[in-house]
Amino acid sequence: MAKKTKIDVDHSVCGGGNKVDPRDCCKCLQICEPAIFLLHQTVGAEEEDPYDPQLWSVTALWLSLCTRCMKCVDACPEGAIRVS
Repeated sequence: MAKKTKIDVDHSVCGGGNKVDPRDCCKCLQICEPAIFLLHQTVGAEEEDPYDPQLWSVTALWLSLCTRCMKCVDACPEGAIRVS
């Protein structure tokens, strides 16, 4: 049986109003050929205007499509992505 891929995004660095706004970076989304990452509003974020969300996160959603090429890890300028 093949090992299941696990991808962790360190949200203390990337997204959720922390160090990096993923809308400004998007390097992992751009480099990932199978497009496993999703850019979304941070769950539980409370904004004055719900149509202008300010807190965003990147989540690795479609793990079964990951080829383990590690391009996302190499592309992340903050080292926020770990594939295991």
